[in-house]
Amino acid sequence: GDGAAAGSHGYTSSGYSVYEEENERLTESLRTKVSAIKSLSIEIGTEVKNQNKMLSEMENDFDSTGGLLGATMGRLRTLSRGSQTKLLCYMMLFSLFVFFVIYWIIKLR
Repeated sequence: GDGAAAGSHGYTSSGYSVYEEENERLTESLRTKVSAIKSLSIEIGTEVKNQNKMLSEMENDFDSTGGLLGATMGRLRTLSRGSQTKLLCYMMLFSLFVFFVIYWIIKLR
């Protein structure tokens, strides 16, 4: 009777030990995966902060460009409100300037 009880108790202990080892292995695997996910989420957070900073800088650049474009459009409106002769004269002078620049570039080759 004692031999069977001792054998049964030994089997229970070894079975418990196998389950305990399996649990430890799974816990370590889970700990490794959680650590990897944590570092990945930290990297994602850093990247999001950098992207937000870049977007903010781009927004500022677009705002300043919009202001510059608005000022240029205002000058063009002022120019177009003047006499048509003045506008035609400016266009001719600009065309001549472009012509001479192109002529000069071709001559240098």
